[in-house]
Amino acid sequence: MAKRITIDPITRIEGHLRIDCEVDGGKVVNAWSSGQMWRGIEIILQGRDPRDAPMFTQRFCGVCTTVHALASCRAVENALKLEVPLNAQYIRNLILAAHAVHDHIVHFYILSAVDWVDIPSALKADPKKAAAIADGLSSWPLNNYRELSAVQEKLKNLVNSGQLGIFANGYWGHPAMKLPPEVNLLAVSHYLQALEYQRKANMIVSILGSKTPHIQNMIVGGVSSPINMEHSSALNMERLYYIKSIIDEVGDFVKNVYLPDVCAVGAMYADWTQYGAGVTNYLSVPDMPMDTKGTTFSLPGGYIENADLKSFKPIADFNSELFRYGVKESVKHAWYQDDWTRHPFDETTEPHYTDFQDNGKYSWVKSPTFNDKPAQVGPLANVLCMYAAGHAPTKKYVEMALETVSSIAGAKVGPQALHSTIGRHAARAVRAAVLYDELNTQWQALVNNIAKGDLQTFTPFTFPPGEIRGFGFHEAPRGTLSHWTVIDSGKIKNYQAVVPSTWNAGPRNQDDAMGPYEAALINNPVADPERPLEVVRTIHSFDPCLACAIHMVDAEGKPIVRVKAL
Repeated sequence: MAKRITIDPITRIEGHLRIDCEVDGGKVVNAWSSGQMWRGIEIILQGRDPRDAPMFTQRFCGVCTTVHALASCRAVENALKLEVPLNAQYIRNLILAAHAVHDHIVHFYILSAVDWVDIPSALKADPKKAAAIADGLSSWPLNNYRELSAVQEKLKNLVNSGQLGIFANGYWGHPAMKLPPEVNLLAVSHYLQALEYQRKANMIVSILGSKTPHIQNMIVGGVSSPINMEHSSALNMERLYYIKSIIDEVGDFVKNVYLPDVCAVGAMYADWTQYGAGVTNYLSVPDMPMDTKGTTFSLPGGYIENADLKSFKPIADFNSELFRYGVKESVKHAWYQDDWTRHPFDETTEPHYTDFQDNGKYSWVKSPTFNDKPAQVGPLANVLCMYAAGHAPTKKYVEMALETVSSIAGAKVGPQALHSTIGRHAARAVRAAVLYDELNTQWQALVNNIAKGDLQTFTPFTFPPGEIRGFGFHEAPRGTLSHWTVIDSGKIKNYQAVVPSTWNAGPRNQDDAMGPYEAALINNPVADPERPLEVVRTIHSFDPCLACAIHMVDAEGKPIVRVKAL
């Protein structure tokens, strides 16, 4: 008889995600993904000046703020058919690449590594053996006996204190934990180092964006960052070279620690390449525009159907009809009025709570579809699409990762292994390495353009009378993000955001097809329903962050908080 388990919340980051599973015969046989809060910023934006949208939409989330600022600006610029100066494109690209690298480091080490690493086991490790293992993976200077011994001593003091802090509430000693003590010790050491390197990556965002989170320089028409080589308060060569030094430091960590760590964990958990594929329609969008019109990109994007890389269809530019007409959302199983499937331009945002209904409405998250089918978004989708497009840096790092995994595992591992729970982690590490290269590309492009005498960062504009429509997309850390706006005589008439966690966390769609989270859980092993580590592993591999997919409501209709938005 199937046993029902509920994990609420399952996220280690923003937002409340509830996962319900039925487990029978030691595996998941049914699943429901439920967002437990409602997002209402779309309603707040109605009637406002479109230039204000980037500031409001950044408040979808306290983590991925920059991505919403950008998608919002691109949506309004698309409606206006506005060109963005090259300097502004490069500055935006630097901010977004740095933010993504920061986010990917945080996800693996801080949010999900503890699903695979048995922290207390590191106390049994031999630091000399751990250093020897690390030496076979990379030349990272902090993988030495002295450093690892110091980390082990810190961990021992922490455990002896009885206050585990950041390492509390883990599934320590779970039968699904497989890493030897020495690898667990390496992981703990790199966890602590990751705290510093994710901070360094975020420094690039704060330098260029004025602050983080909630950057201040992203505006419709470009950026508000002045370029002046003679002024200490403007973007000058001193700041640019400082940014370059940070890029190099962070890149060293990504290539010599993050990527090898994920390869080692993947090889030692090779059985997890058999679980978690779920929806294998993959959607990503091109990014890092290299011209003013958004027609040439450094990173390609597109759509893959049924895990067949040969089916890849490119999304060419910011006006792509494939993307514009391919996106819809359904509320058949979401807590909104009625039962409709609509294009974002035509959607409404009318909440209607009905309680949790297994066969009815059970989530505040809508169900996006691409060409009427569910699609997985995120680093795996992005890497597979770039690989299928023949993107050279992506192919280089994918092949490097697979060769490392094969060497450690002692058996040939091919790209097919990426369609899995552990494959999502590998893809995220590959994407971080690709984005490190991209940071160098964008930095050099900006410096070269300034050297030509071009200091422009903003294009002036006015709103025309009547109605205009626009959409803006960005390949965010968790996947394809798009904002859709209808503007009437300079005021927002309708606004919708179709975000990565909506694509992946959405409930069943208009055809009752499962969303990516739900589908990925089917046939997952569960050794102990009371300690469902395996369920947590698969959901965390998507890097769930529900804040931008949902917001806040009281089921009894009582006010929670009242804010006056000026």
